[in-house]
Amino acid sequence: MESRIYVGTEAGIVTLQSSDGRSWNPESEALQSWEVSTVAVDPGNPNRVLAGTRGDGVWLSEDCGVQWRKPSYGKPGPGKVRSLAIDRKNPRRVYAGCEPIDLFVSEDFGSTWERLPSIWDVPYVATVTYPVATVEPHVRDIAIDPDDSNILYAALQVGYLLKSTDGGRNWTLLNKDLDCDVHTIVIDPSNPSRITVATGGGDSRKGNVKGRALYASADGGASWGPAAMEFAQEYSVPLVASPTDPKVMFSALAHGNPNQWRKNERGADSLLIRSQDGGASWKSVGQGAGVLGRQYPEAIVIDRVDPNHVYAGFRSGDFIASADGGTTWSEVDVKTPSVTSARIADF
Repeated sequence: MESRIYVGTEAGIVTLQSSDGRSWNPESEALQSWEVSTVAVDPGNPNRVLAGTRGDGVWLSEDCGVQWRKPSYGKPGPGKVRSLAIDRKNPRRVYAGCEPIDLFVSEDFGSTWERLPSIWDVPYVATVTYPVATVEPHVRDIAIDPDDSNILYAALQVGYLLKSTDGGRNWTLLNKDLDCDVHTIVIDPSNPSRITVATGGGDSRKGNVKGRALYASADGGASWGPAAMEFAQEYSVPLVASPTDPKVMFSALAHGNPNQWRKNERGADSLLIRSQDGGASWKSVGQGAGVLGRQYPEAIVIDRVDPNHVYAGFRSGDFIASADGGTTWSEVDVKTPSVTSARIADF
């Protein structure tokens, strides 16, 4: 079985190829002029992958990342793309979240785009600010209910979470007992009312919420409770569930924020964590992987064909891998530019 990991980086997209799930080789690199903030793979065709760039919209490859084109070239569409989501019930439908806050939908896999201005009908959105001069408030992640494509969630950087039940025509702000800096959304496919999110932990550090990095909802986001309170770290980005057993989840935690890591002799003080009960409890994993701790893993991917194979990519461009479902880890002999996102595909 051949596998590929499409890796978004601060300097383009890198395709890593493996024939055994253990050794990986860079197969191709592209779009080096742009930060690739997000990657999405066609669920029905692993050759087809979308790359969201932070400045030049959405690009498409139909040959496993070797050649790329911009399907909407010369037409209106998203610019600074921060998130992509493909509707599994209708894979030609793609959502793109942008910086500054904006949302677009395509019904033809990125050839044409329609802006969804309704996201601005929520009065709170206009008040969202971001304390970093080089970054504007943006749509950090998008999730689609696996049973009902009309139900959408949009994570706003330092702007909580928005929910639509009518395909994006109307939105509701979800902010009850939740950190405002939502990074990643995971919906339980066996129970879509069960949602887990990873956050930046800013409200936790200020003492404004009861949780730290992760939060869970059992009622479709109406209310939230803390998760992963076993750990002191209050920052998280990657959050994934196994494609074959959604009770198995992985995340990565850190102390403080990226600006603080540079000043801390321990760096990010990062942990990889795993849950085997749908997020009710978590344990630290990743021991033995030397890069973990000081560096931070921005992306975690789980192989669908063999979910015992789990991979994590770091800001440093390093990778670690597990062949036993996350119990033990080792470093992978491959290096890319700083990792921002990743998706895995099997062939």
